[in-house]
Amino acid sequence: MIKFERSTKIEWYSFLAAMPLIDLGMNYILYKDRLFSDYRIWLVSFPLIWVAGVITWYFHVVYSHSMQRKYPGLNQSTMRIIMKCLVNIFVMSPAVLIIFLSYDALHILGYSLTQIDLMNGLLVGFAVNLVFSTLWEAMYIMDKNKESIGEKELLSQMSLQQEFDVLKSQVNPHFLFNCFNTLSSLINEDPKKAEVFLDELSKVYRYLLRNNETGLSTLENELKFIESYSRLLKTRHGEAVQIQVESNSRYDNYLLPSLSLQMLVENAVKHNVLSKNKPLIIDIFLVAGNKLVVSNNLQRRTKKGPSNRIGLDNIRTKYKLLGQSGFQVMEDPKNFTVVMPLIWNSTIDKRWMTMEGPKTNDNLISK
Repeated sequence: MIKFERSTKIEWYSFLAAMPLIDLGMNYILYKDRLFSDYRIWLVSFPLIWVAGVITWYFHVVYSHSMQRKYPGLNQSTMRIIMKCLVNIFVMSPAVLIIFLSYDALHILGYSLTQIDLMNGLLVGFAVNLVFSTLWEAMYIMDKNKESIGEKELLSQMSLQQEFDVLKSQVNPHFLFNCFNTLSSLINEDPKKAEVFLDELSKVYRYLLRNNETGLSTLENELKFIESYSRLLKTRHGEAVQIQVESNSRYDNYLLPSLSLQMLVENAVKHNVLSKNKPLIIDIFLVAGNKLVVSNNLQRRTKKGPSNRIGLDNIRTKYKLLGQSGFQVMEDPKNFTVVMPLIWNSTIDKRWMTMEGPKTNDNLISK
């Protein structure tokens, strides 16, 4: 079964636009001023030249595509262009010769071949080939450039997704490890409190697993999770940890990296002294410029525990990967403050967005 070469739209359009002019020019070379007085030229010669043009154009397309397959890369453009120039030798010139020799041999409408006619015909063929080849090659290079840019963007996105997945995979073990340390301490100190803590932990961790499947979460979901997470802290530390949240419902659908609030609260608890007389106070509030602030009073532990630096570095890297600026960490003698820009849905790539929170939100947060 014969397989025909499929032409592109630009190849079709260029042929349909140019062929009437080519047909007119070739018939003028063949019959000169008779073209305007002998209707037989329009009835006989015009269709014949058109058919010859279709055949020639098709072989030109086949040859052009074969060179594109043989030298497909942008770095092979020079060789591809050189080889495409040879279409004049392999396709266009033979086609013009066949037309003129056939007209002369068959004396179509009384035509007799002259050297000047043949030279003019070859000149028209060369000009047509030059226009077609230049146009088709320009479109091919533009398409390859778009393809190359698209491939680079795809590789960049794949790399970005991989980095983001690595960051997400760090959160769950980090959180669970710290909670197990707390649970281990409670088992020795207060078994009943440890039981309550374990029950709360199961609810919170179920939420964490589901919510960490996405890169971003709404502010509303993050604050609800902090309410649930704070109950874990209350079970362990009582009034030694106080979390104060001030929000505004108009910002509920703004986005921020998933579980970022939990990591900041966890870091504050980990690195500061906690006591009923000197409680750790964590304030979470909004400021101008669509920014969320998490601030705590500084009560540094004299003996620092082991730190794998996941929390702040994780959040900072997520903002960097998302192309969002404005993440800040500030410290003075009394307070440690983190500023996180809130992201509006329309400014971020859809693949990172959490359009709605986990359906089990209410169940997980309720006691």
